[in-house]
Amino acid sequence: MSTKILVVDDEPRYLRLLEANLRSDGYDVISAADGIQAVETFSANPVDLILMDVMMPNLDGFAACQRIRQFSNVPIIILTAKGEEQDRVRGLDMGADDYLVKPFSATELLARVRAVLRRSQVSKDVSQSRFFEHESLRIDFARAEVWRGNQPVFLSATEYRLLLQFAHNVGVVMSAEDLLSSVWGSEYRNDKEILWVSIARLRQKLEDDAHIPKHIVTRSGLGYLMPPAES
Repeated sequence: MSTKILVVDDEPRYLRLLEANLRSDGYDVISAADGIQAVETFSANPVDLILMDVMMPNLDGFAACQRIRQFSNVPIIILTAKGEEQDRVRGLDMGADDYLVKPFSATELLARVRAVLRRSQVSKDVSQSRFFEHESLRIDFARAEVWRGNQPVFLSATEYRLLLQFAHNVGVVMSAEDLLSSVWGSEYRNDKEILWVSIARLRQKLEDDAHIPKHIVTRSGLGYLMPPAES
């Protein structure tokens, strides 16, 4: 079965260009012209990935991303205008997995799509044990489910992959470069911004107090680690 991608953009010319490039690489493509259509289309026709423009009428890409995150962890790439750093950060805060800055080449588009799809396919052989526990945090590797106490935690595919890096390396300080290469790919090795936002988002979801983290701790100048759980 071929991979299906939802493309969302209010500019018909840009929409046609995205569709043509993706279809040329073998993807099935469906489209929507604004955020409301995107949410409705995805609800009726689940896809493997969403490419979401930011500036759209009726419901912008940020709001659409936030609505979709309420019921799905489908990978989302937001499309932002050149130089608008605040849009990239806001998109990641809303739950997007990655971003592309307009204008971009077909080569860059397809490379990012492949990278995000690759990250969403979490390896099934992640641990000899099905469950992992770290104080109030519990991971069910078989189901790819995360719990904080008795409450399920809803993570995107990228957030889950990032959490796995910490769960499989308890007590080990991992540099930002190593985390970026392992989770996003070597081409993201210097993209610290996407890591900072993703770790902040994970802390908001996993920690009792995101300002005093127990699961993902910063080691200034060195990187991040999940310290051994207290006895």
